[in-house]
Amino acid sequence: MFRHKPARLASLAVLTAVTVSTLPAAPAVAGEEGGAPHLDAVERTLRQVSPGLEGDVWQRTDGNRLDDSGGRSGDWLLQTPGCWGDDRCAERPGSERLLERMRENIAGARHTVDISTLAPFPNGRFQEAVVAGLKAATGKGNRLKVRVLVGAAPVYHLNVLPSVYRDELWRELGKEAAGRVELNVASMTTSKTAFSWNHSKLLVVDGRSAVTGGINGWKDDYLDTAHPVTDLDMALTGPAAGTAGRYLDRLWGWTCRNKGNVASVWYAASRGTGCMAKLAGEAGSGAGARSGAIPVLAVGGLGVGIEKRDEKSVFRPRVPEASDTRCGVGLHDNTNADRDYDTVNPEESALRTLVESAKKSVLISQQDLNATCPPIARYDVRLYDALAARLAAGVNVRIVVSDPANRGAVGSGGYSQIRSLSELAEALRGRLERITGDGASARRAMNGHLQLASFRSSDAPRWADGHPYPLHHKLLLVDDSTFYIGSKNLYPSWLQDFGYLVESPAAAARLEKDLLEPEWRWSRATALFDYERGIGVN
Repeated sequence: MFRHKPARLASLAVLTAVTVSTLPAAPAVAGEEGGAPHLDAVERTLRQVSPGLEGDVWQRTDGNRLDDSGGRSGDWLLQTPGCWGDDRCAERPGSERLLERMRENIAGARHTVDISTLAPFPNGRFQEAVVAGLKAATGKGNRLKVRVLVGAAPVYHLNVLPSVYRDELWRELGKEAAGRVELNVASMTTSKTAFSWNHSKLLVVDGRSAVTGGINGWKDDYLDTAHPVTDLDMALTGPAAGTAGRYLDRLWGWTCRNKGNVASVWYAASRGTGCMAKLAGEAGSGAGARSGAIPVLAVGGLGVGIEKRDEKSVFRPRVPEASDTRCGVGLHDNTNADRDYDTVNPEESALRTLVESAKKSVLISQQDLNATCPPIARYDVRLYDALAARLAAGVNVRIVVSDPANRGAVGSGGYSQIRSLSELAEALRGRLERITGDGASARRAMNGHLQLASFRSSDAPRWADGHPYPLHHKLLLVDDSTFYIGSKNLYPSWLQDFGYLVESPAAAARLEKDLLEPEWRWSRATALFDYERGIGVN
């Protein structure tokens, strides 16, 4: 299956979306620790791929601060449940910090609150945090404009009704607080045939603070369960928060234009409130103000159905052929075979380029690298090629994914899409054979530089109630300096997503200490490959 002629492998460079070395170098950003070479590489790529989307779908800014609530160092890193080494997880400090951060940020609102997530709407203590924050903010005399947007998978979310959520929120706020809020609530699906809907997870307050990552506000998955999902958000303040607000304006612009089409949008509002397509201009004078010195590249995607292509793009991708990405009858492959899709989803090119920029190490913590196939393409060919090229070049690569025992059907709520780790290993070996030209060289690269394991958060093989450990991270770190945290999965998925690339060795060190080191401490027992312990294939 993986035998290919070396003649087809002319150059590793052509496997990338663009050859960034031919573009003029971006000036170094004077952040807290000097220049930002990884962000430079990503920015060069995006200026070719999606120049017309700069400013709201992607934007590089300086002057940001990772937001440590109350001065607590490292508190910008918001983990659930945060009970490393405890398979019973009776105390969940990470979840508690997340809920308190949500309440604090909303309580500080003076003008606007933007909430975006995957359906269903926030519930349980997540909703309590939203309500408590809004009550505190309006209790100071502030009048707020509030939007709540969820993405809905067709059929599975037929019972997700914006009018019901609006009425529940109104009752919980009470007459006095509700009277100070102008509210929009919507559920949206941009393309049923391409499986595209909002998947971003954002809390943006006044355009000056943002929380984003992979965490959905679902009590049954994260809080009221003995087998909570392990997940991750980050908090920041500064200009990058303003970019997040403008990104949500893009999504709401489409939503407001389509609110009369019940096949695409279900919409509800407070009495007398029109559809608020733009909030970025309502966020107050402090929106987007500098608050620190960290360079951040905010990057999202528009999925399918909002915008066909970026007309300003000069992007000309060369995608290598891969016969094993299709599984019989399936959908059009946007990930591997659609140039226009690439131009309106710059996050995909950004994450590939981040991997390609690695000189020493690539650390990945994700739900999966492979999608449910059919109907989606099995994997992102260019991402696998980037990983294979790094391995062939002697870069150490670690991949931790959700336990395949969490596997579920499309839309079932399962937290894995593979049956075993060997699916990822075989796909990676196949791409390595294309690059190196023979199986022996591919094996040497994998045995010498790869770590591949399924997730555990304690020395017990499962949670105490017998359920496997579900992992929902969307995390990528390169060279101990630059990381992505957001809602974008590395497996093919054609959704609206958003996240941040942060270049800061100090922040990366905190990320490794508080998350990646304990994750590997417990997960390495499941390793299919571990170059440090000589585990691999002959």
